[in-house]
Amino acid sequence: MSLLRLLPLLGLVAWAGTALGQEVGLPRDGAAAAGSWDLSLDGSFRRCGLTLAAEAGPVGQAVRFPAGCRRALPLVNGVLGWRYEDGAIQFLDRDGRAVLDFAVPEASGTLSAEAPTGERYNLTLTSARSAPETPTLTPAALTAPPTPREAWAGIPASAAAVAGLYTLDRFVEKDVCRLVLGADSVQVQEGCRDPGLAIFDPAAWHYETGRLTLTARRGHSVALIPVGDGRWRRDPEIGTAFVLRRVTP
Repeated sequence: MSLLRLLPLLGLVAWAGTALGQEVGLPRDGAAAAGSWDLSLDGSFRRCGLTLAAEAGPVGQAVRFPAGCRRALPLVNGVLGWRYEDGAIQFLDRDGRAVLDFAVPEASGTLSAEAPTGERYNLTLTSARSAPETPTLTPAALTAPPTPREAWAGIPASAAAVAGLYTLDRFVEKDVCRLVLGADSVQVQEGCRDPGLAIFDPAAWHYETGRLTLTARRGHSVALIPVGDGRWRRDPEIGTAFVLRRVTP
């Protein structure tokens, strides 16, 4: 076998060895707990990815999950926030009471908690939140009007820099649907051939500090973050690929 063919294989082996030899450390405080997690119902295939945010929410700190989680795990409909307290990650209801209490073990492993209904849920860390060495968005970037090119060099500075025509890309298929983010609404263009977007039926959008939120007519929403070159991906990145890509009219 030639050296050129061996290089990718050797890289894969090296990565696998690293992954097997290093376990993701469990958080020991609230700052370390913020990040992406996988929530699952024990003994079933029901699961969803969610984000424990660092910023404040309606109660405790904010928790975000895609609309599909509400169907897969109905318990999350009553979860409005989270906190780290007494060595445990707690999912909170609207009154600030713990719906799920995931005690963080001393050793690495999956966190587990029992719901009031008796069902047991597992929580697995998928990626820890790491603070950048320098701010990704500065006050100057928020006040200076960016050019179209500058707007996509990093995080867009305003909603005006985000508005425009976008195409939806899936995992394999590209340009399956086009939509316009207008001044105060979302307009799906004729010829859209993506059933998922048709069911979601976006009607409005909102942008704030690097986060684009599409809101459906029925009220549920999808959050996206910029990944460069005018592209936005769903956050958390779970399920079928959902990427909005800015295009020229």
